[in-house]
Formats: sequence, C-alpha cells, structure tokens
Amino acid sequence: MSSDHAGYDLKGVLKSYIESKGHEVKDFGPENDSSVDYPDYGHPVAEAVKSEVAELGIVMCGSGNGINMTMNKHQEIRSALCWTSEISHMARLHNNANVLALPARYISEDLAKEIVDQFLETTFEGGRHQRRVEKIACGS
Repeated sequence: MSSDHAGYDLKGVLKSYIESKGHEVKDFGPENDSSVDYPDYGHPVAEAVKSEVAELGIVMCGSGNGINMTMNKHQEIRSALCWTSEISHMARLHNNANVLALPARYISEDLAKEIVDQFLETTFEGGRHQRRVEKIACGS
C-alpha cells in the first residue's frame, strides 16, 4: 500500500481498516503528508506484487490517475482506477486486477472502504476472461 501526499490521510484510514479485517499490510509510504512524487511510492508496490511479496496492492493519489499510470507501466501489473465498489468488483472478477488505485480527493472514507472490500473479497472468474487478460501484455 502506498500513496502520495494527497492520499496520505486515506492511506492511514484504509491501512487500519484492512488490518482490522485480519490482513497484513505493508506500508510503502510516505510517512507524512509533505509533498512527494507518486511514482516514488508506486513503483515499490508494483515490484512487491510482481515478485509475489504481496498478493495485491492498493495505491492512491489525488485523482488516482497518476499513480494508476505508474503502476500500469509494469508488465505484470493490472491496476484498476476505481471510484465505485461495482467497478472494483468487476476489475477483480473480469480483469484479474492485482492493484487497486483510488482517487483520494474524490471519494469518501466510507466509499473507499466499500471499494477495498470488493477488491479484497472478489476472486477472478477466469474462463473467457482469462484469454482477454492474457492479451493485455504488449505483443501477445
């Protein structure tokens, strides 16, 4: 889990929430809400997911766009920018998303928790969707 300065407060809320549900959370920073560059905190999450140190990743910045773009530069990462719980559900169910990107400035804490719940509780459906996920990588 990581954020930039805009997502710092929401990251803290979600970290505690996820831990209260019995999940282990690795916090890749930042350590405070001073201005930082989201790629510096996104890339370590992508590397953790790629290397299977982490099963899933959750990242956030102000709009969610910058950190989502950063995550998707990594070949094995399928990051989904989600602003509703339904989008989060479908990102896992049909796209096998392994990173959730959140727009910290545009969603409430309660909605963020609902989105995270769907992301953590939904499993990939596979089937016809597996073929499509395999085609995401360039050159496939």
